[in-house]
Amino acid sequence: MLGIIGAIPEEVQALKEKMEISAVCRKAGIEFCQGSLCGVTVTVACAGVGKVNAAICAQILISEFQVEMLINNGVAGGLAPGIHVRDVVISTDAMYHDYDTTALGFPLGHVAYMETPVFPADTVLRQLAAEACRRVLKDSAYHEGRIVSGDQFITGKERQKWLYETFQASCTEMEGAAIAHTAFLNGVPFLILRTISDGADDTSPMDYREFKPLAIETGTALLFDLLEHGIAKMPSVSGI
Repeated sequence: MLGIIGAIPEEVQALKEKMEISAVCRKAGIEFCQGSLCGVTVTVACAGVGKVNAAICAQILISEFQVEMLINNGVAGGLAPGIHVRDVVISTDAMYHDYDTTALGFPLGHVAYMETPVFPADTVLRQLAAEACRRVLKDSAYHEGRIVSGDQFITGKERQKWLYETFQASCTEMEGAAIAHTAFLNGVPFLILRTISDGADDTSPMDYREFKPLAIETGTALLFDLLEHGIAKMPSVSGI
């Protein structure tokens, strides 16, 4: 089974509308919809915004629903040069930008006492997502790169530049690294797909409100294609 996580209702609404839903339940205040989507057995959840909500949701999907893969799909603020609104970022890995134990001698963003500061995305899912991007995206581009997460909506050119230069990240959001962290600890393959809604700069609040619906539309179309033409045809799909 595949688990799909969005942060806000708009990021999962079209998925639920297209699903053949077999069961719905609530755990820890989160609604989980089980069923079939584009030929794949899935559980879809709207986690809520932020790292704690995302981590709780991911762990429930793994522990209670026995999902064998996780995909986090949603919007993000662009960081790297050349990344524009409605472009898609496929995660190579994820890390936190607001985890700071430098006073104890750990590098910025490095979870204290963990062997790795970054959580690598599954290479097969990355490849399938890139193929889906080439099929679906007409007026925008896709990029593969690092995604950084923190409990902050990023706005301001100086902060945007600092995040890019410090972490060499392609985009920033508020949930992906927590989902990646949870998946990593459980040995579950994951992928983060983020469509750019704003530039994480001085105009990001206004751009987010204007372009969020278009970014969600793009990301949803991409996810449908990834499921139907990618994951549903995986040799191991019988185990999902």
